[in-house]
Amino acid sequence: MAKFRKEGGKETPAISTASLPDIVFMLLFFFMVSTTMREVLVMVDNGMPEAKEISKLEKKSLVSNIFIGKPKDQYVATYGSEPRIQLNDKLASVSEISSFVAAEQETRKEEERNMITNNLKVDQFTKMGIVTDVKQELRKANSLRISYATRKKVK
Repeated sequence: MAKFRKEGGKETPAISTASLPDIVFMLLFFFMVSTTMREVLVMVDNGMPEAKEISKLEKKSLVSNIFIGKPKDQYVATYGSEPRIQLNDKLASVSEISSFVAAEQETRKEEERNMITNNLKVDQFTKMGIVTDVKQELRKANSLRISYATRKKVK
């Protein structure tokens, strides 16, 4: 009669790493799709005022943001402490708004040019004088759609 013996202990098989690249690329793709990049570096204080009656803008692609406020602490030495206007990534003067509006219109399709909304993101402690100057310059540039950015009032 033959004896059955186990010759040595069985080793556990190695973990298969064949699907590891698939998982890594799936995670990479997920984060690439779900992450939004900041479009503009805000160089001015932007503590927006609160409002009760607000509505969302429908087409964000037709919105052009104009920031108005006191320069942040790291820019005070360069630009001073008076309220400034920020158009895209640079601080500008009131006279530069017309060229900014024209440049924004050039980047849009022809049928969308008259539907651009200028969204004024104004710091709550900014005086109305500079805001009025910006609105007057927008009128001269024939850009008449204006909205004010606010945050919803907490009840």
